[in-house]
Amino acid sequence: MPTRKMTGRWRPAKLAAMTAAGLLTLATAAACSSSGTSSSGGSSPAATGASSAPAGGAITSFPRNETLYTSGTLYGAPSTWNPYNLGNYTTGAQGLIYEPLFLYDPSKGDLKPWLAESGTWDAANKVYTIKVRDNVKWSNGQPLTGADVAWSINSASTNAANPYNSNAAGAQAAASGNTVTVTFKSTPNYAAWDSYLWKAPVVSQAEFSKVPATQIATFADTKPVGTGPMTLLTYNATETAYQVKPDWWGSSAMGLNFKFKYLVDVVNGSNNVELGALTSGQVDWSNNFLPNINQLINGIGGYGFKTYYPNAPYMMPANTAWLEFNNTKAPFNNVNFRKAMAYAIDPQHIVNNVYGGLVQAANPTGLLPNLSKYIDQGVVSQYGFKYDPAKAKSFLAQSGYKGQQITLQVPNGWTDWMAAINTLAQDLKAVGINVQTVTPEYPQRTTNLTTGNYDMAIDNNANLDSTPWTYFQRVYNLPIQSQQTAQLNWERTNSPADWALVQRAGATPTSDTASLKATYGQLEKDFLQQLPMIPVWYNAAWFQGSTQHWTNYPSSGTANDAIPSLWRGYIGALTSIYALANLSPAPKAS
Repeated sequence: MPTRKMTGRWRPAKLAAMTAAGLLTLATAAACSSSGTSSSGGSSPAATGASSAPAGGAITSFPRNETLYTSGTLYGAPSTWNPYNLGNYTTGAQGLIYEPLFLYDPSKGDLKPWLAESGTWDAANKVYTIKVRDNVKWSNGQPLTGADVAWSINSASTNAANPYNSNAAGAQAAASGNTVTVTFKSTPNYAAWDSYLWKAPVVSQAEFSKVPATQIATFADTKPVGTGPMTLLTYNATETAYQVKPDWWGSSAMGLNFKFKYLVDVVNGSNNVELGALTSGQVDWSNNFLPNINQLINGIGGYGFKTYYPNAPYMMPANTAWLEFNNTKAPFNNVNFRKAMAYAIDPQHIVNNVYGGLVQAANPTGLLPNLSKYIDQGVVSQYGFKYDPAKAKSFLAQSGYKGQQITLQVPNGWTDWMAAINTLAQDLKAVGINVQTVTPEYPQRTTNLTTGNYDMAIDNNANLDSTPWTYFQRVYNLPIQSQQTAQLNWERTNSPADWALVQRAGATPTSDTASLKATYGQLEKDFLQQLPMIPVWYNAAWFQGSTQHWTNYPSSGTANDAIPSLWRGYIGALTSIYALANLSPAPKAS
């Protein structure tokens, strides 16, 4: 994962949550409303023509049986399709328009060839060779070449403004036809390079070489030229419309064919608006957090919503929500105090009372389930923690804590996290820790964490990845700056020995699983003994699918066991494209 900027896709709900009774009332009302309007509130979706409006113009209705309406990823008006603008690009810029060399499949733990047919290491000579797929075309009709791939890699390697600069550090790429040879000046960071292969976009040299290097991550790219399955058709302040390319390379090479012709992504509204749009069939695929949606799953009320798991927890884990401390301040600089908090917290209180079973309690290491092969269960058994108020009080007594008030913060308006910190505060107060919850606005909260002006906070900036490397990088990264702006080591843990282990893991080929397991096992042991932060729960990849117009949504353990998210960093990096291609029209009601 690039470490320079946050992608923005992991934020929990920012809008008003509803009670269970309120949600059911709204759902009933929404179901009774007309489903004959488009998701933008315009004319009937039964209209026969697609929009021919220029970019920025009004979106007219598309044939409903040819259109997939999505939502839950964008909170503001679409404005940029630049895949390097990681925190701001419009839904689908990466994935629908631009594509990476490989895709990562978390369910199987492997990389799938995509724009690259293959990639092989000659570790002895520090060389990585890429065979670029033949017969791939840019949306302007020009062929994708090895030179495009080499230019994309060299831009990342040499341009500090490129968000993948650290992933491709030391790489020098040269193309001979559709073979690209990447030579590293010194021992590469294998984990960071592997992340580059499935996260970074391949861009057109002809198009992007026109952009000043300093603007590569900031220009709007409103007329994008990509290799992906769709083209940008039109957009306005509330919607973006894409059209499927009939000659997309993936149809012939991968057998992936979309049953819809248009994909319209709708800007997020309030929770009420989002749920109403889903229940009425105006939105088909929602990646928004909808409080109490579990009450409407499995056909209750006749809605037939689909989720990734058919039963609790319903949602796939996406990242780890952890209780983060400022470890430079008392009482947090005392390990016994941190252990007291770990044993005082019952994650199931949050899982059940805040999320209604939609999420899972985290493993004590904090590593996501897709990385279970790296978790040393012996270490967890010996050094892990669990809810035990008596043990919490014992560690608290050893810590010398005198009852002073400490604060716990999350951004204002993030209603699920606001409920979570109230629950955490109750658990901590039960053992004698005096906690006050505060909810600054999001920019102020971020400033507090980056400058170290905080006591405790909930954070979740260690996201789904193919190795544990980025997780431990975020915990132990050194040196500590006066302002930690890259979301690295916000808790300010000063452990040179563990940072050295993280660097060792990065310098170990990803094929050397024995060495990696040993290194990560030591990091897990140190983490559990030190508790620089406390993993609490796995924040979910929110997904709800309406079966009114489309069916065969992604579901665990089925033939469509693909990633059910169109969030930035998911679509175009993981297997969301498979999920979209597997959708089928819903049978017509009799």
